[in-house]
Amino acid sequence: MKLTVFLGGTCGGSTWRDKLIPMFSDKVDAFNPVVPDWTPECQENEDFHKEHDDVNLFVITPESNSAYSLFEIGVEATKNPKRTVVCFLDNENGTAFDAQRVKSNKKMASDLKKMGVAVYDNLDELSADINRVAEVYLLKNKEEKL
Repeated sequence: MKLTVFLGGTCGGSTWRDKLIPMFSDKVDAFNPVVPDWTPECQENEDFHKEHDDVNLFVITPESNSAYSLFEIGVEATKNPKRTVVCFLDNENGTAFDAQRVKSNKKMASDLKKMGVAVYDNLDELSADINRVAEVYLLKNKEEKL
């Protein structure tokens, strides 16, 4: 039994997933929806994971060229705030949000926290907390089986 984590957010060549996945413990099963050839089956698989994984994680970086991830965050934060985790990386791979976008990200983070969403600004704290949650999740499931 592992904690399942959907990895949503910035795509388009961003490497945050490649950095984050090795930071997870062996008690975390991360689903990376990024594939070389996006098909309707891939979309169905992504939708399945968003609906069924234990955690819906969205990382937003300045490399993002689409607003869709922000829409997904709003939907998931409204439906399942306790399962939703968001991380705003203001600088990533030599790119940075401008000052106005940083302000906007901070306001979104504040509002999301008020809704009960866990919000981070770096992958180290994010991965440490996900690993702690996975440890508790594993212990709870072991106890329930006894």
